[in-house]
Amino acid sequence: MLIVEPTVYGDERGYFFESFNEKEFKAKSGFKVHFVQDNESKSHYGVVRGLHFQRPPYAQSKLVRVVKGEVLDVAVDIRPNSETFGKYVAVRLTADSHRQLFIPKGFAHGFSVLSDEVVFQYKCDNFYNPASEGAIAWDDPDLGIDWLVPADKVVLSEKDKNHPRLKEIGGERE
Repeated sequence: MLIVEPTVYGDERGYFFESFNEKEFKAKSGFKVHFVQDNESKSHYGVVRGLHFQRPPYAQSKLVRVVKGEVLDVAVDIRPNSETFGKYVAVRLTADSHRQLFIPKGFAHGFSVLSDEVVFQYKCDNFYNPASEGAIAWDDPDLGIDWLVPADKVVLSEKDKNHPRLKEIGGERE
């Protein structure tokens, strides 16, 4: 994963920044990525979305950011042979910081909404394919993620209430 801190130019009119430049991104990160789909969601406090992923050959790298509000963004390594398998990174993303998180293929992704409302955007380097969709339980005790939202305030979709634990999706090391 990579935290992206864009250069923000501000004056009395407001601000400007490049949210993505393929050539600059590759030069600074070493990742070669070509985005083909942009997505946006709007949510309110306590919503947890995830932990979602796409199985090969539709696996996706994502560049995520917040344009309004604040989230705790989480990426979990689900690559079975990785030294960091089952480990996660959690980063606060806010509209004010303009910070972004790049999540490579092989990671499950989710976020919790920490502000009253959030508008969340992300770029994907592969098209969404419903048949390749996978997910892990947001509250998997083996992961131990602190979503920074009290459990009684968490709001989930019906689908996100019933995902298996990481060890149940065949992600265990051999």
